[in-house]
Amino acid sequence: MKRFEKLAELQALVGQQIGLSEWIEVDQRRIDQFADATGDHQWIHVDPVRAAAGPFKTTIAHGFLTLSLLPEMFASAFEVGDTRMGVNYGLNRVRFPAPVPVGSRLRGSFKLLAYEVLDGGAQLTIEVTMEREGSAKPVCVAESLTRRYV
Repeated sequence: MKRFEKLAELQALVGQQIGLSEWIEVDQRRIDQFADATGDHQWIHVDPVRAAAGPFKTTIAHGFLTLSLLPEMFASAFEVGDTRMGVNYGLNRVRFPAPVPVGSRLRGSFKLLAYEVLDGGAQLTIEVTMEREGSAKPVCVAESLTRRYV
């Protein structure tokens, strides 16, 4: 995990990678819990027998499940010492270039695209590229907007 003592340090790092998360395993239990929480029980996600005969030969994670791993990835990628609060401000773009088969391990790489000074903090535009262990193609690329307050 990278640590920055002050939020203002990030301003000079626009265009650079500012963190790399720990690996997160996406197992069937997590997929099933997400399906229960969202009501999305499509067979490709929750029926291993039917999915074995499907296009991916196994169940795959929901795209929105993959996206929902962002907070956990943020938490292990970097921290800012003088930040008292951070809020999710939204997303500009999200793409899911490749599926996430059950049992995959994912991690996120965080590149700072923009730093905008706010009263009491800053808005960060961060490109997150989620990779799947053993795959050359990312499983999610998202532009995340987060506001950090000191």
